[in-house]
Amino acid sequence: MFPPDLPPVTNWPLYCWRVFVKWFSFFFFGLGSVLVAILVLPPMRLFCGSRLRFQKYGRRFISFSFRFFIGMMHFLGIVNFEPDNRENYRSLSSKVVVANHPSLLDVVMLIALIPNADCIVNAYLSHNILTGVVRQLYILNNPDFNGLMQTCAESLEMGNCLIIFPEGTRTRRSGKVILKKGAARIALASGCSIVPVKIGGTDKFGLGKKDPWRGFNTRERYVYKLTMGKEITPEKYKDLCQSASAKLLTNEIFGSLFPPEEIHPAAAV
Repeated sequence: MFPPDLPPVTNWPLYCWRVFVKWFSFFFFGLGSVLVAILVLPPMRLFCGSRLRFQKYGRRFISFSFRFFIGMMHFLGIVNFEPDNRENYRSLSSKVVVANHPSLLDVVMLIALIPNADCIVNAYLSHNILTGVVRQLYILNNPDFNGLMQTCAESLEMGNCLIIFPEGTRTRRSGKVILKKGAARIALASGCSIVPVKIGGTDKFGLGKKDPWRGFNTRERYVYKLTMGKEITPEKYKDLCQSASAKLLTNEIFGSLFPPEEIHPAAAV
């Protein structure tokens, strides 16, 4: 059940409580998302008038809702949220925010910190009850990459921050770390700087890639330590060809999110 790199469970009643609270939290999140999509955001869309005004206040409301959700998990004893400087995140504007992706809660943590956050969401959301709201608030992924790039550039131009996980999926516990070049291409096309955010803390077993739902950190609660790295400007790569500039910028992102001392010998861009 447990990965070999985790220590054994020493307090089974506490461990079982944390697993139960994790299940309850995700049930609460799912139910809350449906209620917000049905009861809160449609009236907000009506009273806000323009779509841009709705996006502004709708995203702020989602950010507040995620902060409430994180606070609830902290109160129940399963999560500690420890960003380095909250004001630095609140003041971000027109930045491509890139982060590593160890768990299911990463995007929740980032949107909670960044009230003007935009993000690219999975296309499958176009086929469920949330589609109407999601389509107006955030960017749906689609196979038309040029169209997607243009939509992202327009969002950044309006002052929003675009959250991207360059890995494209959650980080595996072992094996190669491979970054996609989408974040670099968007930054190069828009001219906006990249802000790397390193998500660290305790082991996220139970929230990671292919982890069992009955899993949890064997010894302690989930601790999310978020550290904002040095801003990366795409300007220095503008004179290179598109493929070379995207590759070099992606390598720089990799170095910020996965410092050499943390990289397993098998990991690579």
